[in-house]
Amino acid sequence: MFYVLIILGIIICVLLAFLILIQEPKGGGLTSGFAGSNNIMGVQRTGDFLEKGTWTLIIGLMVISLMVNVVIPKAGNKNKEAEEIQKQINKGTPTVPAAPSTLPGLSDSSKK
Repeated sequence: MFYVLIILGIIICVLLAFLILIQEPKGGGLTSGFAGSNNIMGVQRTGDFLEKGTWTLIIGLMVISLMVNVVIPKAGNKNKEAEEIQKQINKGTPTVPAAPSTLPGLSDSSKK
């Protein structure tokens, strides 16, 4: 599901880029090429179509981005690492053996 959403997001980005590049900044775009004395097949509405398409793709990209955040794969090893750390904490500190009162090589007679 994650990869499908990523691919869908990339496709939307490419379509959005093409749609934005088709438009002219001052509202000319495709409508300026067809703007003649005769308006055949409703060419005046081309700008409206491009604008609505742009807004639709932008909203779609936002929704896809939010969905990717929800479905992003979680790291499975983090739970195991947390359990290991918790076990080490619960184990406590190891006790250090007490130092011997006499050295092993010395006897009582050598002390005098």
